[in-house]
Amino acid sequence: MRNLTEFLARYNHWFVLVVLEVICTVLIVRFNNYQGSVWFTSANLFVGKIYETDAKIQSYFHLSELNEGLTQRNLYLEHRVRQLSEQLEVLNADTSRQKVGQLQKLQDIKLIPAKVIDNSVAKLDNFITIDKGSIDGVRKDMGVACGTGIVGIVYLVSNHYSVVIPVLNSQSNISCAIEGRGYFGYLHWKGGRSDIAYVDDVPRHATFRKGDKVVTSGYSSVFPPGILAGTILNVFNSEDGLSYRLQIKLSTDFARLRDVCVIDDVEMLQRLQLIQAAQDSIKQSDNE
Repeated sequence: MRNLTEFLARYNHWFVLVVLEVICTVLIVRFNNYQGSVWFTSANLFVGKIYETDAKIQSYFHLSELNEGLTQRNLYLEHRVRQLSEQLEVLNADTSRQKVGQLQKLQDIKLIPAKVIDNSVAKLDNFITIDKGSIDGVRKDMGVACGTGIVGIVYLVSNHYSVVIPVLNSQSNISCAIEGRGYFGYLHWKGGRSDIAYVDDVPRHATFRKGDKVVTSGYSSVFPPGILAGTILNVFNSEDGLSYRLQIKLSTDFARLRDVCVIDDVEMLQRLQLIQAAQDSIKQSDNE
């Protein structure tokens, strides 16, 4: 006991330093949004491994439900492909050339499969962690989707893990269009239910019906056109009365999200580089 007391007395300043360091770290993370978001993004290797193990255990017990959902989705896609093929045959005399063109477009889009290892749906600013990172080809600002629709956009990337800003985040802003009608707006989530979101800035002259599908517009540099976002439930006027706000039921069940794909679009990367070059040119002109 005497030796322990002498040891503590001799090195008490080191213990005080450690305690103060811990307190300072907690205060910085707790009261600074940026540092807190970076700390809790779960992109570090240690926490990522824990989440990955937990996600694997949970996914094992959801295999039957997942297979059922995949089967239903495959049936829908097969039916949809059949419908589109029949329409192309009617509209185009030379269907073989059209099919080759579609295949060439698909070759430019690489899908990187990933597992969701951490997810939240109850916060205003939710984040998703996936088990793929820069080593696997994932980059910041890539789009993420699943078998039923859009998921979000890659926000942070480490070697083996990435953090995604999903639709269920107040900072999410994805350009969408009403399928088959050409009118577009911006998909937002304002909190609350995880299956409901809103499309803002739809023009007043737009024509559509409840039940119409909302898909990605392709106007952004993140998602190719046509990826499902949801279906229209209700229509409201905007606050200024100059446009519509659409309430949609999201096609993605974020509470049960397990398997996703990161969209590695070569054309998207080229557009991003072109936009960045234009912004740099404007900044340089302003400085001159």
